[in-house]
Amino acid sequence: MRALIQRVSEASVSVDGEIVGEIEQGILLFLAVVVGDSGQQCSKMVRKVAGLRIFPDQQGRMNLSVKDICGKILVVSQFTLAADLKKGYRPSFGQAQEPKLAAAMCKDFCQELAETGIEVEQGIFGADMRVALVNDGPVTFWLDFPPQPVVV
Repeated sequence: MRALIQRVSEASVSVDGEIVGEIEQGILLFLAVVVGDSGQQCSKMVRKVAGLRIFPDQQGRMNLSVKDICGKILVVSQFTLAADLKKGYRPSFGQAQEPKLAAAMCKDFCQELAETGIEVEQGIFGADMRVALVNDGPVTFWLDFPPQPVVV
């Protein structure tokens, strides 16, 4: 699984001109499911995101989690994060998980994240979405939990 995590003061996602997910202070998380991802990567990603201390404390240090500040998380599926750009000029999406499996894993990710007590909003998997945000800082992180190789 791959995630692009942005600390935001507000964010929203719209489909066909209608807002389908919206948060104030919190995290905007773009999520890609790659071939070979399992529940193990999903759970690791949930634990890491829920515990990330990327919000400022009273001294201005990144020392608080989204839960500590009573923030929310807006999750937007984004298969393009699975692109391979190493060869040529056209992105290759061979690492992106098949849509049906990716949709199920994105749903599981959001459900598991909500079970940590954090309020979760979402985009619509596979839809043509418009994302609006105010990046706070700016603070942006890349998080990658690659699939574990199968040992035979």
